[in-house]
Amino acid sequence: MAADHPQDQVQHRSLTDPESFWREQASHLHWHKEPSAVLRRTTKDLPKSGDSHEHWEWFPDGEISTCYNCVDRHVLAGHGDHPAILYDSPVTNTKQRITYSELLVEVEVFAAVLRQEGLKKGDVVLVYMPMIPATLVGILAVNRLGAIHAVVFGGFAANALAQRIEASRPVAILTASCGIDGNKPPTSYRGFIEDAIRISAWKPPKTIIWQREQLSWHPIRKTDGERSWQNLVKSVRARKLKADCVPVKSTDGIYIIYTSGTTGLPKGVLREAGGHAVGLHLSISYLFGIHGPGDVMGCFSDIGWVVSHSYTLYGPLLTGAATVLYEGKPVGTPDASAFWRLVDEYKINTMFTAPTALRAIRKDDPDNKFISEIGKRGGLRSLKALFLAGERSEPAIITMYQDLLKRYGAKDSHVIDNWWSSESGSPISGVALVPHAGKDRKTNLKDHPPLQIKPGSAGKAMPGFDVRAVDDEGNEVPRGMMGNIVLALPLAPTAFRTLWEDEERFYKGYLKRFGGRWVDTGDAGYIDERGYIHIMARSDDIINVAAHRLSTGTLEQAITSHPLVTEACVVGIPDALKGQMPFAFVSCSSDDVSDEKLLGEIQKLVRSQVGAIATLGGMVQGKGMIPKTRSGKTLRRVLRELLENAVNGGQFDKAVNIPSTVEDAGMVDVAREKIKGYFKSGGGKDKHGSVDAESKAKL
Repeated sequence: MAADHPQDQVQHRSLTDPESFWREQASHLHWHKEPSAVLRRTTKDLPKSGDSHEHWEWFPDGEISTCYNCVDRHVLAGHGDHPAILYDSPVTNTKQRITYSELLVEVEVFAAVLRQEGLKKGDVVLVYMPMIPATLVGILAVNRLGAIHAVVFGGFAANALAQRIEASRPVAILTASCGIDGNKPPTSYRGFIEDAIRISAWKPPKTIIWQREQLSWHPIRKTDGERSWQNLVKSVRARKLKADCVPVKSTDGIYIIYTSGTTGLPKGVLREAGGHAVGLHLSISYLFGIHGPGDVMGCFSDIGWVVSHSYTLYGPLLTGAATVLYEGKPVGTPDASAFWRLVDEYKINTMFTAPTALRAIRKDDPDNKFISEIGKRGGLRSLKALFLAGERSEPAIITMYQDLLKRYGAKDSHVIDNWWSSESGSPISGVALVPHAGKDRKTNLKDHPPLQIKPGSAGKAMPGFDVRAVDDEGNEVPRGMMGNIVLALPLAPTAFRTLWEDEERFYKGYLKRFGGRWVDTGDAGYIDERGYIHIMARSDDIINVAAHRLSTGTLEQAITSHPLVTEACVVGIPDALKGQMPFAFVSCSSDDVSDEKLLGEIQKLVRSQVGAIATLGGMVQGKGMIPKTRSGKTLRRVLRELLENAVNGGQFDKAVNIPSTVEDAGMVDVAREKIKGYFKSGGGKDKHGSVDAESKAKL
C-alpha cells in the first residue's frame, strides 16, 4: 500500500499502473503520431555472448519532435513574447533576452544551414561549445532535423575529445573560437579540435565555428571542412530558407552523452526521444516546480553535463518557462555574490547547482555577507528551492542554506538534495516541490506540502524509478542496512535503455552483475524505514571532482604515459572544497627523480590528456605499495580507506578492512607509511580535510 503523502501515492501509481500514469504524462505534449501503446516489454538477445535480458520500450510506435515541443508549440499557443533564454555572461559583460519567437527564428535558420551542409535524420553532430546562446540554438537545430547531438564539455583536452569523436563518428562538429573559464583569459578551442581530429581515426567532414569577439579563429580553412557559423547563417537568411521539424520515432535517439568508464573508455549513454520528453516534462513541473510561462529556472551547470542538458535546455523549454544561461563561475566573476545576483535580477524560482559551488561561495564569503545583503532587500523572495546534485551533499551545507532561505527566500522555500546520473537522465530520487502529478500541476501547497527534508539523504524515489538496496548476491537487505543501490526494470522513461552501438557493454556493465534482475547504479548506500534514500559512496572507481565524474582508468592511463612510471593507481581523497580530488600512488623504474619534479611532469600529462579539472590533489611514489588480490585486481578501496583515515584526524594507524584474497598484505603497510610521510611533510596541509568538520566549525 502507498503511504498517505501525495509523493508516495504518485510513486506507487507510477510503478503499479505505469500504462495509465505515463499515458497521462504523455498527453501534455504534442505528438506527430500518437502512441497506441505506452510500455512494451521485450527480451533482447546478445549474439556475441549468447546472453539475453529483459528489455522495454516507451511509447514504441509514437512519433515526436522535441524541438517542436520546446519551441514551436509555445509560439503557436500565443506565448512567443515570453522569454525563453536569459543569457548572462559576466566574463564578457554581455546580457541578452531571447523570446520564444526569436528563438524559433534562430533555430529554423540554423537548421536550414545544417541541412544545406548535408545533415539528415539520424546523423550525429558533436558539440564542443561554451555557455552561449548559439550553443542552445545549435543543439535545438540538430534536434529539429531529427539528428542526434553529442555534447562534449568544453574543458576537455584533445585526447578525451578524440575518444568521443571516434566513438560517435559525427558528420559535423559545432564549436566556437574560444571558451572563457572564469576570470582567466579566453582559451582557444582550435588547437583542441585540430589535435583531436588528427588523433582520431574518424575525420569529421565539417567543423562549423561560431566566431567570438574575444578570440577569433581566422583564417577559416574551407579545404579542411571549416565553416564560419555566422557567414552560413547570413547566406541562408538572405535566401529566406528555414527548416521545419522532422519528427522521429519515440525510440529513436535524441542525444549521446559520454560518461566515464572504469576502463578509461567513455560510455555513450543514448537518450531516446519519446521517454526523454515525457519524463522531463513531468520532472521539471513535479520535482522542480517549474510549470510554464512566468516561471524561471536557473540551472548552473555546463552544457557538457547531463544536468544542463536536462534543466538548462530541455526541461524549462518543454514547459515554456525561461531558462537562465550563465557563463561564469560561482565565485571570481566577479565575486561570491554571483548566484544571488542572478536570482535577484531574473527572479529565479528554482535554482540547481552542485554542493561544490556552495562550498566555494562559503569559502569566499564565510559570513554570508552577499546573500544577506541581497536577501535583506527582498532580492531572493522569488526563490522557492535550491536543488543540489552531482555529489553527496553533507548535512551541514543543507542545514546552513536551508536556514538562509527560510530567512530570505520565498515562503516555505527548501534546499533539496537529489540523486541521479547520466544514465537516468533525470533525478532518481528527491523531494518534489509539487507532489502531485495530475492534470492540475499547480496543486494547493497548503493542502499538499512537500515531504520533510532529511539532511544527508537524497529524498525518496521519483516516478518510474523502483529503487532497492541489495547485497552482493542481489538479495534485498533490510531497511537501514548498507547495500548496493540498484533499480528494478523497466527504468523510468528518461533513463537509457542501451549504450550507443554497444548493447553488449550495456548488459555487462549494468545488468550482468545481478543476473539481469537489477540495474547496477554503481552506488552504495541504504534506504531507511521511511523510504528515504541515502547514497553514501561509489561502489566503483569513479571520482567526483566538483561534480565532474572522472574515471580512474583515464587518469592512470595519462600517468603511466610518463616514461619513468611503471604502475599507477588513482583513488579519490576527500577534499574540503571539491568533495574529492584524485590522489595517485606511483611506482617508477628509477629512483633518481624527485617527488616534486615527477609530480610536476605528471600534472602536465594529466592536464593535457584529460583536462585541467583532472589535476591531481596529491601523489606518493614508491615500490610495493599498491596491494592486489591474487587474481590481479587492485584493491583501491583499501588505499582509499587509508587516505580517508589520514584526512579524518590523522588516524594513520587505524585498522582497515583487508580482504582475505590479498596477495601481499605487507603492501598495505608500505602504503600506510607513504601516506603518513606525505601528510607529516605537509603534503596534505590546507588541501584536504573533513568537509563535515569544516562545515561545523564555520557554523
